[in-house]
This record gives sequence, structure tokens and C-alpha cells, in this order.
Amino acid sequence: MKATIVAGNPKPGSRTLDAACLVARALTGSEPDHVVDVVSLGPGLLGWGDDAVTSAVEVVASSDLVVFASPTFKATYTGILKLFLDQFATGDGLKDVVALPLMLGAGPAHAMAPDLLLKPVLVELGATTPAPGLYLIDSTYTTDTRIADHVGRWGGIIKAAATAGTEAS
Repeated sequence: MKATIVAGNPKPGSRTLDAACLVARALTGSEPDHVVDVVSLGPGLLGWGDDAVTSAVEVVASSDLVVFASPTFKATYTGILKLFLDQFATGDGLKDVVALPLMLGAGPAHAMAPDLLLKPVLVELGATTPAPGLYLIDSTYTTDTRIADHVGRWGGIIKAAATAGTEAS
């Protein structure tokens, strides 16, 4: 199973990226195969045809499992993540990709954001999202049990869906 992280934080090497890596490790038992820290793609996100962006899109589209992560920004996911997601074809850009929407925030007020805001976009792009999204508190995600609890409850379903996609290919 090929796992990829997409971190849509405007700061490179962010807690969002760290949290996504922790989630991927908890799901797969190993380091992610690929990490896309979207901010590193720079101005190439503002148009179409940039080689680095095209390469990142191809990596994500060919992955079995992708953790799409964003901080909560103005009550939703970041614009930089939206710019990256706009690079995928509607309907089948994420076909055969199992996606887990992950968002971080300062408090519980936006706990439904991964499912209400990010998940519909991923589904619109063709991703399969067999489990609820995950919302983490940015100051406690390394010390609380939210990742372990989510993986304990949904990890088997997520891995089975990602593996089923691999076997069907």
C-alpha cells in the first residue's frame, strides 16, 4: 500500500505536516512513501503546467492512501490546499485513491470541519473516503489519544479500502 501525505499549511515543515505523518505511520506502520508539503510548490500552484506541481499531482493520484491535512483557517481548510486540489480533474482526479481528511485547530469549535468542508471536495475529485475525517487540537495532538483512537476505530476499514484498490489495479 502506497501512502502519501499532502499538507496544505502555508508554513513549511508545519505541525500540520507532522500530524499527518503521525497519522500515516499509525495507519500503515511505516513512514509515508511520499510527502507533499504544498507550500514548497510555490507560485506554480497559480496556473497549470508547472512541472513540480504536475509531478506532485501524479504522485498523489497514483497513491493508494492519502492523508490530506490542513490547519483550520478562517473556519475552513487553507487556500493553498485548495489551489493544489484545483489541479486535479473533477470526478476522477483522485479515482482509486482512499483519502483521509485531517484538520488541526486551536479548539473543538471546528471539529466537524474535516467532514463538512474537506471531505466533500475530495469526494468530488473521485476519492473514496471510507471513514470520518479526523480533527486534532494543534497543541495536544502529540500527547492525546485522538490519533490512536481514530486508527483503532477506523484503521482497518481505511486499510482494507486502500488494499482493495491496489488489488483491483
